[in-house]
Amino acid sequence: MDDAAACAGYEQLMEESEQPVSVPAADEAAAAIAPSAWRFARASRAHVVVDAAAYYEVMQRAMLSARQRILLIGWDFDTRMLLGPGRRWWNKPDRKAWPARLGPFLIWLCNRRPELRVRVLKWNFGAIKYLLRGSMLLDLVRWYFHPGIAFRFDSAHPLGCSHHQKVVVIDDQFAVCGGIDMTSERWDTPEHKENDPRRHKPMSPRLYGPWHDLTMLVEGDAAQALAELGRERWIQAGGGDLAPCEPQSEQIWPESLAAEFRDVEVGVARTRSAWRGLAEVREVEALFIEHIARARRFIYAESQYFASRSIAEAIACRVAEPDPPEIVLINPLTAEGWLEQAAMDGARVRLCRAIGEADHARRFRIFIPRNAAGTPIYIHSKMMIVDDEVVRVGSANMNNRSLGLDTEVDMFIDAARPGNAHAARPIERLRYRLLAEHLGMAIEAVAAALAQNQGSMIRLIESAPRAGKRLDAFVLRPLGEAEKAVADNALLDPERPEDMFEPIGRRRGLFRRGGFLRRPR
Repeated sequence: MDDAAACAGYEQLMEESEQPVSVPAADEAAAAIAPSAWRFARASRAHVVVDAAAYYEVMQRAMLSARQRILLIGWDFDTRMLLGPGRRWWNKPDRKAWPARLGPFLIWLCNRRPELRVRVLKWNFGAIKYLLRGSMLLDLVRWYFHPGIAFRFDSAHPLGCSHHQKVVVIDDQFAVCGGIDMTSERWDTPEHKENDPRRHKPMSPRLYGPWHDLTMLVEGDAAQALAELGRERWIQAGGGDLAPCEPQSEQIWPESLAAEFRDVEVGVARTRSAWRGLAEVREVEALFIEHIARARRFIYAESQYFASRSIAEAIACRVAEPDPPEIVLINPLTAEGWLEQAAMDGARVRLCRAIGEADHARRFRIFIPRNAAGTPIYIHSKMMIVDDEVVRVGSANMNNRSLGLDTEVDMFIDAARPGNAHAARPIERLRYRLLAEHLGMAIEAVAAALAQNQGSMIRLIESAPRAGKRLDAFVLRPLGEAEKAVADNALLDPERPEDMFEPIGRRRGLFRRGGFLRRPR
C-alpha cells in the first residue's frame, strides 16, 4: 500500500468510526454547525496570556470588577496560592485591602459585594489530598459556611475519566479558557529563571522548577458561550440550576490589558465521554485532524504530552507527502509523575519512531525547552498555530484521554473565516513571541532570523544561540519490551472509557490494522 492510499484509507476509517448516536437538541444544533466545533461566537476582545504570573494578576484585577457571579471550573484548585499583590497573613488586618491568597480573596470579594455569587467546580479525584494542604482545609470550611460561595467536586463522568477543563467566567461577559489551573506550583514568568525565589510552594520556602503555560481571554458573545458551557457543567455535576447573568454596563476586562484581537469570531470545541444520557463529543479530536490536514506551510504546537494515535496518524500522513509542511512541537523532557511517565513517555517514543519511517524530509521535530541554566522547562500549555491563520488554546493535550475520555474545551481563532482576516497578524506575532521566549531572543530577532531561513522554524531553532535559553532536539531513548507493550496497547491512555476494561489482546492501541502508522521495531 503506497502512502496516498494509506492516508485515504485512514481518512475513510476515521469517517466510519463516527457511529450515529442519539443526541439532545442542543447537540444536534451544534453538529449542524461543524463536527469540529460546538459554537462560533464573536469576541469584542481576545488575548492570549503567556505564563501564570501574568495570568494570575489579570484574574485578580478581573475578579475585583465582578458584580454578579464568578464561575471557576478546573482540574485543581489550591486556596493557598497567591494571585498577585495584596494583604498577607503577617500584615495588619485591613478590611479595605484585599488578601493575596485565593481562598481569603474570594471571601473578601463576597463580603465586599453581598450580591456577588462564587461557584467553584473541581474534579473529584484527589479530594483526600486537601487534608494535607494545611490551611486549605480551613479555607474550604470558611467557603462552606459563606452564603455567597459554593464549592463542588465534579464526578459527572465515567469511571477512570476526569474533569480537565480550565474555565473562568465573570458576569457572563468575560471568560477564560486554557491550560492554567488556579493551583500551586504553576506560577512562573517568561524568563523561567533558575531558582527564582518567587517560584515556591505555598506556605513553604521549597522551590519548584520552571513551568510554561498559557490561556486565552475572551469578551462578549464568546464569553457568553463559555458561560453556557460552564452552567451546563455545573448542573451536570449536581450543583443545581444556574441562571444566566443579567446584562450590565460595567466592564470586567482590565483597563491596563491591551487586547491582541478585537472583534473576532471564536470557535469552541469540546471533548466529553458518553454519560447518563449525554452523548459522546469528540470535537477536539476532529479539530486537531482538520487543522493538521489544512496546513500548507507549517504547524507550531505546544503540548504537555504527545501520545495520541489519531494525531500521530494525521501527522504521519502529512509528512509522507512529497513537499510536507514543517511541524514543530514543544514538549517537556518527561511527563510529571511516575504514572504519567509510564503512560505518556513510552507512547511518545513509539509514535515518533513510527512517524519517522514516513518522514522522508524530516519535517516533524519535537523540541525540549531549557532555561539559561540548562534546566528543562516543564511544558503544560496546550496550543497550536497553523500557517499563522489559526490559533487554538485550551485544556486538551495531544493524548488519547483528551480526545475521548476527559471533559475538555478548546477555543480557536481562524483568520480564514469571514470577518477574521485581521487576526492573521496577531497570530503571527504570538508565534514569534513564543519562539522568542523559548530561545531567549527578541521578537524582532526571531522575525528576522525566520526571514533569513526561508521561514523554517527548525533552521531557526538549530541556528539560535546556545548560551542562554534554548530548545534542544528530543532524543528518542531505547525502550524495554514491557515499556513497548504498555505504550503500544495504550494501557494507561485509552481512547474511550470502555477500552480501560478490555483485555490486552482486544485493545485497539496505537498501531491498529488498517491504520497508516506501522508498529516500529
